[in-house]
Amino acid sequence: MSEIENRRDEECIFCSKPREGDDAASLILCRGETAFIIMNLYPYNTGHVMIAPYRHVGKLEELGEKEAAEIMRLAALSIRAIRREMQPQGFNLGMNLGKVAGAGFDEHLHLHVVPRWEGDTNFMPVLGECKVMPESVQDNYTRLRRALEAVLSEGRSS
Repeated sequence: MSEIENRRDEECIFCSKPREGDDAASLILCRGETAFIIMNLYPYNTGHVMIAPYRHVGKLEELGEKEAAEIMRLAALSIRAIRREMQPQGFNLGMNLGKVAGAGFDEHLHLHVVPRWEGDTNFMPVLGECKVMPESVQDNYTRLRRALEAVLSEGRSS
C-alpha cells in the first residue's frame, strides 16, 4: 500500500502510460478506440489487468456511452484471453471509485479484472504484508499479450 500512497504526487498512470509509445514497457496489452487494457504493476493475483478510458475521468456517470461500452468489451476480451492462457476458476471485476473506496488513482476510473483460483489466498499478506506471485508481471504481460492476439485473430477469421 505504501507504493500507492507514494505515487499520489505523480502524474496519472492512466494518462501517461498510453502516451509513452512503448506498449511492452508500459505494460499496455491492448488499445481500443476510447479505452485500453494494462497490466496491474501491483497485482492482487497473477493475470490482474485494468481497463481504463484514455480520457481523464474519475466518475462513472461522466463516462460517455462509447467509452462505457468499450470498457465492457475490453473486459470481456481480457477474460477470454486470461481464460485461454491461465484457466482460472473465476473472476472478480470491480472499480474503486474515490479515495475512501481504495482508489490509488481516484481521478481516473479503471476497471480491475482479477482472475481467481480456489485457494489462491494464503497467509503471506496477513503475516508478511506481502503477496507471493508465482510469475513476474513482465512474464505475465508476454503470456497475456500472446493470448489476446490469438483471441483477436479468432474474431477476425469468423
